[in-house]
Amino acid sequence: MSERDPATPPAQLARRAFTKEGALPWITTPVLVALLIFLWDTYVRVENVSALILPRPIAVWEAWLEMLRDPRAWHHTWMTVYATLTGFAYATVIGIGLGVLIARARWLELTLNPFIVATQVIPKVALVPLFVLWFGFGITSKVIVAAVLAFFPILTNTALGVKSIEEGHRDVMTSLNATRWQVFRRLELPSAMPYMITGLEVGIVLAIIGAIVGEYLGGNAGLGHLLIARLNAFETDQMFAVLMHMSILGFVFYFAIGALRRLLIPWHASARVRV
Repeated sequence: MSERDPATPPAQLARRAFTKEGALPWITTPVLVALLIFLWDTYVRVENVSALILPRPIAVWEAWLEMLRDPRAWHHTWMTVYATLTGFAYATVIGIGLGVLIARARWLELTLNPFIVATQVIPKVALVPLFVLWFGFGITSKVIVAAVLAFFPILTNTALGVKSIEEGHRDVMTSLNATRWQVFRRLELPSAMPYMITGLEVGIVLAIIGAIVGEYLGGNAGLGHLLIARLNAFETDQMFAVLMHMSILGFVFYFAIGALRRLLIPWHASARVRV
């Protein structure tokens, strides 16, 4: 049966998706990673590149394993995770709430849109010293930077999702004498959810970027601070290990939002692989 056959159970479609296209990344991604590592190692050996400039992959791997055995590295990791998730949580609550209000009230969108755009065109890195001046070198300034970076995509995607609902669907809810809460819960939230989660996927990536940037420009803890410390000590292999650690952390956050998509909107095309 094809995907469009209504007689095909969703569970069977999911199994078929995994066994066909769903399994492809588990083959191609490791192959591409292995190829990149091979080219990296070959370039370093053939060109006799100094380890101070570009260490060999095996040296980076050993440095990362050594980093994992250091309790201080886990403390820095936790500080980055806390700043990222806290800032992301603030951005999610405010972004979704304000996005729904803006989509519902045209006058509010016209009033706030210039201010929202103005806050986004300013380079966020330039604001980090100001946040440090206002909130100190502690975790608060990193949380704010993470929240500011993650806020805009969550807001815009939420507003777009709510505004994309067809007027005919709203008319049906009106004819049923649905309250505002019922309209939001039964119509607006399910319809806008794919857009919201797309905003969350972008937002979580920007949140971890904001937390790390805040740490290495004005921090005394976190992976950003650890990266600068390794750079100042000319420990290039350790610096690459911190970068790899950051990348793994970012992948974990991103795929967690992807899992949230499959959990909350399994009916949507973006939550499954087409077969």
